[in-house]
Amino acid sequence: MRYVDEYRDPQKAKALLSEIEAIAHRQFQLKGAPIKIMEVCGGHTHSIFKYGLEELLPNSIELVHGPGCPVCIMPKGRLDDAIFIATQPDVIFTTFGDVMRVPGSQQSLLEAKAAGADIRMVYSPLDSLQIAKNHPEQQVVFFAIGFETTAPSTALTVLQAEAEGIENFSLFCNHVLVVPALEALLSNPDLELDGFVGPGHVSTVIGTTPYQVIASRFHKPLVVAGFEPLDILQSIWMVLKQLEEGRCEVENQYTRLVQPAGNLVALHAINRVYEVRPEFEWRGLGDIPQSGFQMRPEYAKFDAEQKFALPGRQVADHKACQCGEILKGVLKPWQCKVFGTACTPDHPIGACMVSSEGACAAYYKYGGVGKEAIAKRHYAKATRISSSASFKSDLCSHPTNPA
Repeated sequence: MRYVDEYRDPQKAKALLSEIEAIAHRQFQLKGAPIKIMEVCGGHTHSIFKYGLEELLPNSIELVHGPGCPVCIMPKGRLDDAIFIATQPDVIFTTFGDVMRVPGSQQSLLEAKAAGADIRMVYSPLDSLQIAKNHPEQQVVFFAIGFETTAPSTALTVLQAEAEGIENFSLFCNHVLVVPALEALLSNPDLELDGFVGPGHVSTVIGTTPYQVIASRFHKPLVVAGFEPLDILQSIWMVLKQLEEGRCEVENQYTRLVQPAGNLVALHAINRVYEVRPEFEWRGLGDIPQSGFQMRPEYAKFDAEQKFALPGRQVADHKACQCGEILKGVLKPWQCKVFGTACTPDHPIGACMVSSEGACAAYYKYGGVGKEAIAKRHYAKATRISSSASFKSDLCSHPTNPA
């Protein structure tokens, strides 16, 4: 296919859905419970709701929303550290727009800006570097956030700053790695997953090889997917085909952009500027070993954590907010007591309602009149599913599986 409308062809979608329904029905009969497939990326979650894919899928499939929203997984303590830096004298703090309204323990970056801090929204880290050139008398700090997708652009910006001798520019590095998060999820006994729709944007950088641990160690199929409706439906079909055939492999549906080895230029920049942290705190998932990047010692002069004595406190989420359970896939957004009432995009309590990739934001934006409509729809679906007997089973460890 060459044009975007071909990835939205209703007839092709109908054919895929027919295949999906047939295989899912057979697997449901075997397992006795819905097939749980996690779409890791928040971009996939929004595509699923934007195009109504969840409503089209049979009741024998349950989509579980993963922790693939980099803004959502940022713990409050790190947000407080960002606000601390932003409120220091002679500091210009720069960030992407969807971070501005995420609540810290006391305030958000937007509220700190309203109180007088020089906080500026930018579209790329290079914008921040230009601000540093324009204001040599001030320290300019960029809030570096995101998975491996955005890590290359910040790494290349640091290399540019080094080449030009710009010393009043630094990063507050909060880049995280996707595979350790998936390993942490699969180690959670409360979450029974049968397979994954793997992230597309991250995979354009890291490729498909790093996911092999999901298939080899945890015996779960993973299919890297694009973001159009047919991409997602085909990826779900590929996961189901693996389950039916007793296979647990890493497959690539997004071949038009993702290569097995990833983007070697981007990976080189990452490895040159960053090293893996011993551990990093994720909202809802806690401290995950080797799940984040930090600046290498040779780039310490560009490391805001070295320039500023950060509070570094761990801060619990709002008691009413269940963002952590939603990020783990244990709860759906409409199951949170404050969803759509006390917590809305205009007045968010949790990060999942703020970010453009947050699951709560997706449910709210595409859920009709809000919480009541979504709750009724999902309650009806859950009721139909729960009427069937269920038992726990790892399909990839089924006796008929030669693996």
